[in-house]
Amino acid sequence: MKIDYVVSTMVFWWREHHLSLELECDFLKSLGYGIEIFPSIRGHSECRFNKRNWPRLKDAASGMKVLLHGRVDGPTIEEWREQIGCAKMLNAPITTHLESLCISDTLDVADWDFAGEVVNIAKNEGVILCVESGRPKTILEVGQKFDYIWYCFNTGHAYLDKDSDFKTYVDILAARTKVVHLTDNFRDLDEHLPPGTAGGIPKENWKYLLEKLEKYDNDVIGSFEMFPSMPEVLIKEASDFLFDEIKWPNKPIKAPDFEEHHYRPF
Repeated sequence: MKIDYVVSTMVFWWREHHLSLELECDFLKSLGYGIEIFPSIRGHSECRFNKRNWPRLKDAASGMKVLLHGRVDGPTIEEWREQIGCAKMLNAPITTHLESLCISDTLDVADWDFAGEVVNIAKNEGVILCVESGRPKTILEVGQKFDYIWYCFNTGHAYLDKDSDFKTYVDILAARTKVVHLTDNFRDLDEHLPPGTAGGIPKENWKYLLEKLEKYDNDVIGSFEMFPSMPEVLIKEASDFLFDEIKWPNKPIKAPDFEEHHYRPF
C-alpha cells in the first residue's frame, strides 16, 4: 500500500484571498505535500473548477498530488461535467458529499438516475469518484449500485457517529477506501482538529484504521483536513502525531530550501 499525503485548503481559511493559490501550493510543495482544493474560497461564491480557472490551477499545482473536494452547492450535470473535466486535467480524484449526487442520507431518498449519470461521466473520463459524509448503510448502498464508486473515509465523521463504533466504520468502508480525511474532534462537534489531539480519537482507532488499509493494499490519499490555526502549526502537530508517534508510512520529505517558503499571506 502507498499513501500520498495532501493538505486541504481548509487549513488556509481566513488567510486565503484570490491571489494566494500559488503561494499555498509553493508552501505545501516545500513541505513535501500535495493539495486538496476546495471548490471556493471561504466567503466567495465562484467555483475554482470553472473552466476559465483551469490554466491557473494547472500551473499552480504542477508537480503536486492533487485531490478535488467536490462542489457542495447542488451542482447540475453540466457543473459536474466541468469539475470532472478539471479533475481529469489535474489527474485528481474527487470527493463528494452524497447530497451533491442528489442522495439524501437523512430522508432515505435518492435520484439514482442523476447519480448514475455523474458516475458514468467520471468513469468515461477516468476520474476516481469517492463518496463521504453519510451513514455506513447509505454509503454501502451507493457502493452496491455503482461499482465504480470508491469511499472517502472521514475520521472525524466516523468518530462523531454515536450509533456506529469507529472500528465498525473502518470494517465496513476500508476495502474500497481511496481517500482518508485526517481530522480529529472531541466527539461533540466536527471541529477539524489536527489528528492526535489529546482527548480526541484514541490512538488504537488510528492504528486500527492503518492496519485495515494495509490489509486491502489500495493506494490511498491521506488528506489533512484541519480548521484554521496557523497552517505550519496545524501541519506540524498532525505530522508529528501521525508519522513520528504512531508510525504511519511514507512521511513527506521537506525540500532542502523549504525555510524560504514559509506561508506569509499578507
